[in-house]
Amino acid sequence: MKAAVIHGPGSIKYDTVDDPILKEKDDIILRVTSTAICGSDLHIYSGGIPQPRPMVLGHEFMGIVEETGSTVTNLKRGDRVVVPFPIACGSCFFCTHDSPVNCEHSNTENYGPEGGIMTEKGGALFGYTDLYGGYDGGQAQYVRVPYANYGPRIVPEDLSDEQVLFLTDIFPTGYTGVDWGEVKGGETVAIFGAGPVGIMAAKSAWLRGAGLVIIVDTLQYRLDKAKATTDSVTLLWEDGPKDVIEQIRAMTNGRGADVCIDAVGFEPDRNIADRIKATINFEKGSIKVLEACMSAVRRNGIVSVLGVYPVNYDNFPLGQFFDKGIVLKGGQAPAHKHIDKLLDYVVQGKVKLDDIITHRLPLSEISHAYDIFKKREDGCVKVVLDPWK
Repeated sequence: MKAAVIHGPGSIKYDTVDDPILKEKDDIILRVTSTAICGSDLHIYSGGIPQPRPMVLGHEFMGIVEETGSTVTNLKRGDRVVVPFPIACGSCFFCTHDSPVNCEHSNTENYGPEGGIMTEKGGALFGYTDLYGGYDGGQAQYVRVPYANYGPRIVPEDLSDEQVLFLTDIFPTGYTGVDWGEVKGGETVAIFGAGPVGIMAAKSAWLRGAGLVIIVDTLQYRLDKAKATTDSVTLLWEDGPKDVIEQIRAMTNGRGADVCIDAVGFEPDRNIADRIKATINFEKGSIKVLEACMSAVRRNGIVSVLGVYPVNYDNFPLGQFFDKGIVLKGGQAPAHKHIDKLLDYVVQGKVKLDDIITHRLPLSEISHAYDIFKKREDGCVKVVLDPWK
């Protein structure tokens, strides 16, 4: 089959690889009909999260069931399904406590309670390095899906792939940030990052009854897309965070937002001073966006961290965290927890997901797709790929 294979930082190729096979009785083989590039994939592409051997990337995919293991009871050949990005067994302590991203069984080589980029990890993720289980991903024509009685969801035939594809990751992830923020109605939600996850967080905030949604980004074209797809207030971060923080406070009687969501993570736009600091401190990237969230949130407010932070960082604003009484929540999103409810929102027409797509490309153009997505060229916000072209 054909697949997108990472060969090192900045090198992803359209390769011919072996077709996947059933390895466990509850596996399925999926014929992928649509897949997408996620901002998290760029962390591997950039080398920020290491992957030493070639691997098929991709954790946003859906398709048609081709083959089922002997103990798969809820799916059959021909079913059309969307697959949550974490790989989870459905029966361990964490899976039964609404935290499938911390599955105790899916990442046997690297799982453990400690946590951290080069130490013990949580559960496995599709196409997301050996640290997270080493499972090939879905930027391919076929993919093996473990624990198929728990993860895949059958989708209505009257919905197109593009209408439901983002139930795999970015919609549940954006929704999780709002859910962690305990949005019940009337709150001001400030989202840092106008990429796909940030836009989905804004859509989710409106679904939960937010009174005001603000989106911050360093690129005007992304803010324009966010404005067009979410009807939120948009703020351009130009010379630093101070101006946008003051604007957020001005909109909230000087207090700050009730909820701030970091939808950027450790690889924001950085100047030379930021890069020198990271080098001196042996850090990967920067926590500048997280710092801005902690300044922009009100006292006793909530900061939800959806962007990836793989290592420890010096000068974490612990004093500010303590003095303001900030609630800080973060991690990989428990997609399985929310996916059924979010699918219902799509079915009922309460939310539109495919309006963020800017590029539809064949998988054979994978190198170009990653290039424009990373460099934010050609107005690129979200790329959807056809594995059969």
